[in-house]
Amino acid sequence: MKRILVTGGAGFVGSHLCERLIEAGHEVLCVDNYYTGSRRNVAHLLANPNFELMRHDVTFPLFAEVDEIYNLACPASP
Repeated sequence: MKRILVTGGAGFVGSHLCERLIEAGHEVLCVDNYYTGSRRNVAHLLANPNFELMRHDVTFPLFAEVDEIYNLACPASP
């Protein structure tokens, strides 16, 4: 089991990634400032002990002990 940080984890892609990582048996730290994401996208994961949600803007330092990082914290620009 790895501890994995997903920035932008409350967005569409990030929330699905969080689901898959938890299904694979990992511990997930989801970080989002809700600029384009929504807490509703990960609300069903909040009861899972392997899931942690943090409201945070990645333009400010964040110190966390993790094994992997998936950086999806970027507003889409279609």
